[in-house]
This record gives sequence, structure tokens and C-alpha cells, in this order.
Amino acid sequence: MLFRPVKESDLSDILNLAARAGVGLTSLPNDSKYLKTRINNSIATFNGNLPRSQQSFIFVLEDPTIRRVVGISAIEAAVGLDEPFYNFRIQKSVRVSRELGIYKNLDLLVISYDFTGHSELCTLFLDPTYQKNGNGLFLSKARFLFIAAHRHLFSSYLFAEMRGVVDEEGRSQFWDALGHHFFDLSFLEADRLTGTGIKTFIAELMPFYPIYISLLPLDAQKVIGKVHPNTVPARLILEKEGFKWCGSVDIFDAGPVLQAETDSIRAIRDTQIVIAGEMGSVIRTANIPCIVSNDRFKDFCALVVESHSNSDALHLSEVQREFLQVNENDILRFITMYPERI
Repeated sequence: MLFRPVKESDLSDILNLAARAGVGLTSLPNDSKYLKTRINNSIATFNGNLPRSQQSFIFVLEDPTIRRVVGISAIEAAVGLDEPFYNFRIQKSVRVSRELGIYKNLDLLVISYDFTGHSELCTLFLDPTYQKNGNGLFLSKARFLFIAAHRHLFSSYLFAEMRGVVDEEGRSQFWDALGHHFFDLSFLEADRLTGTGIKTFIAELMPFYPIYISLLPLDAQKVIGKVHPNTVPARLILEKEGFKWCGSVDIFDAGPVLQAETDSIRAIRDTQIVIAGEMGSVIRTANIPCIVSNDRFKDFCALVVESHSNSDALHLSEVQREFLQVNENDILRFITMYPERI
């Protein structure tokens, strides 16, 4: 499997992925015009033609045996610089009556702009038939090698909005209990609008006063900070790399927003740099799969390499060197795919 920047010719495959992604993956709508624009923006970003506020890096996972894109993931360089980036933050409030001896600890939902200027991990989706052999891990974590190679392009903090709980009919209990009353839209319609870049209605209609969580129906309260069942693996991947939920949630479906200090993320902090010609002597434990990338920008690519069972070293085959477009004097980066196995 090959991880690389998106190309114009990938549009058809990405549309197929969007059709399978379902409701709630806002940044991957089944909309040809919008996805074409996103692809072109990514290409313009890699060509150095966009300001930081508009830079978006889209990557795909390609099955080279059939030359088809089977996964997608992305990084936004800095959100909220051109238009507000909204989240709810859960905030504590204490009410006390000494006369009655009543002490109430209450949770509020408060509109925040806490992630303005921060870099965002987004648009992670893998074809269900390829959800095996560590492909999901690879698709998510290979982005960290790109960030490590081009650290100056990204902020001091990374975050990721996780897809919240939505049922098979596309209904969100949180949205029905809160957002619906202010927007007079179904969750599906609101999700479609934001997914295709129409976001001004949020600023126009969103409630900017604190919302007492205890006033929401119990079924809506229970999904705050929870992820869609299909998103559980993606959340675990990030948490094992050092991401945490600190109380911010999506304003539509209340999915958790995970965040981490960029330089503390395991796959960035522990990335190792070697010369391609030295790849026979850099790993000292057999059978540990590693993500290996070149050190380039426009031609960045990565793949998974595993040491041979009869050796404690990591070797690149000629085919792998060709995929990575490296010669023996070129720089390579690598990180173990499973930190818990070291």
C-alpha cells in the first residue's frame, strides 16, 4: 500500500469513498464539485500557491496492484483564520445556597474558538474492504511523518474532530435536542451544508449563550463526547499517539475533539532519520512493522516495511525504493507502527 499526495485523477475513486463514508464525516461529502475543489486546493498547497489560512494537505492510500485509491486522510494547516472555527467547550459552573445547604455542580456548553490557528487532522476514511492488515493505522499515522518532515508548516498543537453518534437513518440525538431548534434544519442538511463549505449560517444562527447540559434530554446528554461506532478505531489510534479529550465537542453531533501538543505526539517525537543506504541496520527488533517515508514535499510518499523473520534489521527492496523514489544517499524517515510492541 502506498501513501501519497492526492492527484486530480483520484477524483472518481474519492467520490466512491465518499459514497461509502455515510453521514457525519463532514469533510468528505458525496459532492463531486466540492471534492474537486478540495483536491485542487491541496495541489495548489503543495505547489506553494496558497496562504497558510487556506493550506490543505490531502493524502490518499493507493493499492498499487490495481492502481486504485482505497483511503483518504488530510491535514489543515491552520483553521479559523479566514472564518470562525466553532466548537462547544464543556465548562463547569457551581451554584451554592448556604441557607438551604444546596451545592450544585453543573456542566455548560459554551461556544469557543479555542482551536483558531491550530492544525487539524481530518477526512480520515478507509474502504471497508481494506480495513485489515494495519491499513487504517498506516493511513492515519503516515501524516505524522509528513508533519515531522515539514514541521514549520504546522502549529504547536494538533487536533481532530471525531465523528459523533449518528444512527443509520442519519439522525443525531444531540442535534435534535439542541441544534435543530436554532437552525430549523435536519442534521443531514446541516451536515451537507458545512461539508460543502457553506458555514456562514452557523455564525448567523448559533446560540452564543451557555447551554445547561442538564436541561437536554438524557439520550442527548449521553452522546456528548462519544464517537460513532465506526470511529472508535480512529480514536484509539490517536489516543495511543498521545491525543486526549479535554472537553471540547463538535457543535452539531457533540463528537469529541481530541488534541495534543505537536512535538509530544509519539509518531512525531520518535521519528528517526536515516540515509536510504543505511536501511539495513536501523531496527534492532525483528518483525516490527514500520512506516517509512521519503523526506520530500510535493513527492512525499510512505509505505509499511517489516523486518525479515531471520533478521533484526529493516531492509528496503528495490520495489520499495522505487515507490519511495529514493537512492542510497537520500534521507528516509521511519517510525514503528505499533508503539506498544517496542
